[in-house]
Amino acid sequence: MVYAQPDEATRSPRDERDERGDGLTEAERLVSEAIARLMVLWGFKRNMGRVWTVLFLSERPLSARDLQCKLELSSGAVSMTLGELSKWGVVHKQWVQGDRRDYYVAEANLWKMISRVLRERERGEVSAVIEAFEQARRALDREPRDGHAAASRVAFQRERLGRLLELAKLGRSMLDALIANARADASWLPRFTLGRRGR
Repeated sequence: MVYAQPDEATRSPRDERDERGDGLTEAERLVSEAIARLMVLWGFKRNMGRVWTVLFLSERPLSARDLQCKLELSSGAVSMTLGELSKWGVVHKQWVQGDRRDYYVAEANLWKMISRVLRERERGEVSAVIEAFEQARRALDREPRDGHAAASRVAFQRERLGRLLELAKLGRSMLDALIANARADASWLPRFTLGRRGR
């Protein structure tokens, strides 16, 4: 989609305010801070949540300068954050007719964003945990079991480790099923379908 800049004669005062990027509305501030907290909990940087939210709530593409003014961030912080968000595929460059600057839009399909993180990061972390558990189990098998106390400890730890390994494998299977089902058919998701409406 190509966005054209609004004609000068039809610009409202709100358009002019948006063009300058003068801060956030109260609603934008509340949502951006809430998303930022969630992003931090998920292991991402706070500004990634703030920048993505402002783009997601914007009716038009925004430039790096717009984001800098709205969020009161340095140009370097905005540039770095946009680069990180672009790497994850949750922000895209958008050409604006009549303007040479780079503009950005947020990925509107929320499930597409979440499934990519689950596939590329969370699944990898769970797989690494499974590998560590399996290595630990092999290490236990190599331990000497001279005496009743040593044999008892190894048996106890092996049983407990087996529980952890079973749980980790179940978690990976659930992630695989979640990602595969969503990719094949997202109709099982709730009615709001995390972004399919209005696209």
